[in-house]
Amino acid sequence: MSLAERLRAARRSVREMGAGTTVLYALHRLLPRLSGGRLQLFAYGLYAQPLGQGLLDAVRDDPQTVVTVVHAGTPLASAFPRPPAVIAERFASGAECHAATLRGEFAGYIWIARGHYDEDEVRCRYELPADGRSVWDFDVHVEPRLRLGRTMARLWKAVDAALAAEGVRWTFSRISLFNRASLQSHARLGAQRCGSVVRSEEHTS
Repeated sequence: MSLAERLRAARRSVREMGAGTTVLYALHRLLPRLSGGRLQLFAYGLYAQPLGQGLLDAVRDDPQTVVTVVHAGTPLASAFPRPPAVIAERFASGAECHAATLRGEFAGYIWIARGHYDEDEVRCRYELPADGRSVWDFDVHVEPRLRLGRTMARLWKAVDAALAAEGVRWTFSRISLFNRASLQSHARLGAQRCGSVVRSEEHTS
């Protein structure tokens, strides 16, 4: 890449992410190279999304899209895009999986943690209030072939309704500040940024 191309890319990054996030992204890319892979920098936005507000009422239901709570050992879990050991550990920790199928095939899922969430990229724990009015959502996934459709909105609509019926009012999550598509998607669903976390991790063999 020429110097002119690099400058254009940097200007585009500042325009899209802001100067501060662009600097963090540069460090995110440089640290592993400079440290031989030992150091990595993570930058997260912490988001709170309201539930039970009817924000997705306009999304039409599709009888071919079914959202259910999946339990350990359910055959559908074999189609999940994560290693079986990771899925087993999540179920063992008490995490709850809401999965969508389209015409009987796995389409996507949202994982929900209650009480606390142990971060899977860095060493930290997010604690939730003990009143049961909030949960933590993580590893939101929709199959690539369906990402331009309404599968994500229908999945979120079903999860929103299920949690709101239990009296849950907020779901919290962390999103990489470098994942612009996810940030925009959450913003459309009413998510509000309530904090940020920047952390470096050292990986030793």
